[in-house]
Amino acid sequence: MDSFLDRNKSTMNALNTPRRRKEDQFPASDETRESLSRKVRKQTDDLSIKEEQLKQGVDKQKRSEEQIHIRTKAMEATSDGIFIVDAINPNFPFIYANQSYYKMTGYTKGETLGQNYFLHYGPYTDPRFFEEIKHSLHHCKSFFGEMLQFRKNGEKYWNLLRITPVRDVNGTVTHYVGIKTDITLMRQKDLEIIEKREELLHVTRVGKLAEFVSSLAHEISQPLTSILSYAQAAQRILTNPTKNEADKGLLLQEIHQNIINDDQRATQVIKRLRSLLKKTAPEMMPVDINAIINETVSLVITDITVRNIVLKVELERTLALIHGDRIQIQQVLLNLISNSFDAMVNNQLPREMLITTSSKDPGMIMVSVKDSGCGIPEQNLTKLFEHFFTNKLDGLGMGLSISRSIVEAHGGHLDVKNNPDRGATFYFTIPVGTDVV
Repeated sequence: MDSFLDRNKSTMNALNTPRRRKEDQFPASDETRESLSRKVRKQTDDLSIKEEQLKQGVDKQKRSEEQIHIRTKAMEATSDGIFIVDAINPNFPFIYANQSYYKMTGYTKGETLGQNYFLHYGPYTDPRFFEEIKHSLHHCKSFFGEMLQFRKNGEKYWNLLRITPVRDVNGTVTHYVGIKTDITLMRQKDLEIIEKREELLHVTRVGKLAEFVSSLAHEISQPLTSILSYAQAAQRILTNPTKNEADKGLLLQEIHQNIINDDQRATQVIKRLRSLLKKTAPEMMPVDINAIINETVSLVITDITVRNIVLKVELERTLALIHGDRIQIQQVLLNLISNSFDAMVNNQLPREMLITTSSKDPGMIMVSVKDSGCGIPEQNLTKLFEHFFTNKLDGLGMGLSISRSIVEAHGGHLDVKNNPDRGATFYFTIPVGTDVV
């Protein structure tokens, strides 16, 4: 009985004894707990950093999208035509064009994107520009220039075209971006200015010719008078019964040739006069400066004689041709000769004029008109070529100013200097074969 009670008591004690915790079974050190804490904190910090990086990435992407949107809106809003072509594809197809490009060219989006860039130039574009642009794109170069183009409907327009290559990180050209600026109105303004300038040149040229009216009248009337005299002589020969037919034939043949010569002389004078009086656009071509001087002298030779002027013309032989407008160069010469006439009008000493040509420098010709007149006051030398400056009572002060602008348009320079003894020398340089646009 006692043993039974003892066993039950032991059992009860065992039941009443609390069960040991797992921690108590495997006690953890302080180092282990600290290590676990550090790991948890590190993972928490890493998550915070990644969360911040993710947030920054989202913000950066958002800003990038906003910048792309702003750039796209700006490209669409600009009045310039902007386009991008693929440089890798040998056909250079469009991959982008803004609304201004479509408006400027007349082509739609469907007629542009994916199409060959050069198909938008049309058959009437200047082939020189066309080939230059092709050469630039095929050799990965930029292009810049003004050119006349045609819209889809054939309407002309002037544009300033700039094409720039776009390179990747390796330096390979992957695209070309182009900007077209419509400058039609600007060109029209320029043309109006040019037209006004040509009108002014024409008016001053006509006025200058009026100063040489006696020479012009003489140059025309003299051959006409000769023709009349020859015709009257032929009439007398035909009605002269004392001369035999053979003699009459020889005389008539000589008279006939003289009439032809004088007719051609009058025709040439009238032709040159009409050229000077006619208002035409400048025609740049290779011309002989010596021939222009001789023609000009022939137009004023009677005035030279009437004014009792001794003229010498010393022209260097074998000069190269210049590239210029014959009429405008002749206008400059007429202005300079006229000024020399005026400078010598009150001269009691011998009146002398010397016109020369010479090779000044390689590729440059000098023309000078020297007189023995009154010279130019020192205080007027610096403003002699200014607009509306004149010493003449009835002068407009435009002749020398226009003359200088003509010479400068040909790539030369016009100036004046007083001679050591008396008088002044006007001289201008003009380049050989200069191609003026």
